[in-house]
Order: sequence, then structure tokens, then C-alpha cells
Amino acid sequence: MLYDKVFFEDREIEDERLDLTDAGSLYFLGANVTFRRCTLVLKVPAKNLIFDEGTRFIDCTFEVKQELKNHQQWVFASLKGCRFKGRLSGCDFGHWPSYSERAGHGSIEDCDFSEARLDGCRIMGSDPATLRFPKWPCFTLLDPIGRARELNGVEWPGGFRPILVEGPYREPPATRAITFYAPALARRRKTTEEELRAAVERFDGIVY
Repeated sequence: MLYDKVFFEDREIEDERLDLTDAGSLYFLGANVTFRRCTLVLKVPAKNLIFDEGTRFIDCTFEVKQELKNHQQWVFASLKGCRFKGRLSGCDFGHWPSYSERAGHGSIEDCDFSEARLDGCRIMGSDPATLRFPKWPCFTLLDPIGRARELNGVEWPGGFRPILVEGPYREPPATRAITFYAPALARRRKTTEEELRAAVERFDGIVY
């Protein structure tokens, strides 16, 4: 398939609504571009949405119209004062230089996910205290690496292990927070939302 290529580079864009919704287009939000107070409507797969180092979003709103899956390139971008709406799964945000050199430019602060549905989404190398996370049925583990012994020290329903610190699928040391969506997690682990809620309520340091 031949894609149309749409480039946003080397400029500042203010107070605009940008519809990134054409499945036949590749959207390059590239080098040295700043989006300020923009609304970005996203309705394409992650592979159609390409960030580069130096991309800045300030006081923007992201309206995710179809589930955005496994989009790690958020860590290439600087996000400040932004709001997210819609469904995101397997996405990473923040500062993660060990992921790639370009990810050394990423950051996230003062952003609001309270109107989003996050599942398996991580905050990397940035302070989650400046962020607003979605409430139940989402729940967010804060400082999961530092609290791995505590979190894994009790039995969770469905054999769920909240944080892996050993083996090939272990969480990177830069992981500062992880958010799960209880209904999807319950389906994957063949358990119930109620059992997950009961497990979550045993701990401090979980936002729900």
C-alpha cells in the first residue's frame, strides 16, 4: 500500500484542530515542531503516527477516536499540560533514554489522563505526581519497581503478577507508573473485576 505522507516540521502551530484520521496517510510529527493549545484527533493505527525528537505538545488535547495500541513513540515527544481522551493500550510516555537515543528528548508533566482509558500504559522516567490518572475501572501502580516485593508478595486473582523484575519480560528500571484497565485484565487472566478491585484495595500507592 502506498501512503500519503503528511509532515509537520520546523514550525509552531497554535490553536488549531488537526484531524489525523486518514488510514491511507502517514503522519510525521517531526523535528522541531511545537503544537500549542491544539486539538489533535487521532483515528489511525500506531504505525501511521510517527513522532521524532524535538516534537513538543503544550496545553494540547488528544482525542483518540479508535484504540491506539502499542505506540511507544510518545517517549520521543515532550508533553506539558496536555489532556487525553479515548482508549490507549500498551503506550509509553516520558523520558526513556535507554529505549533509544531519540527517547532521551521525551518528557511528560502536568498532563491529564482522567478522561482516557489506559491499559498496560507506562510512565517512564518522569514524575507521575504531576499527572492525573483515570479512576476505576482503571488502576495505576505508582513506583512499581521500588514496590515490586510488596506488590508481588501477595496472591492476585488469576495468577496476575503486577510487576515483573526478572526474566525477558521484566519492566525497565525507568518505569515510574503502570496503568491497567480492570475489565480487559480480568478477561486476560480469567478472573473478575470484583476480585481485582478487592486486591487493589489492599494497597496504598495505587490510584483507582
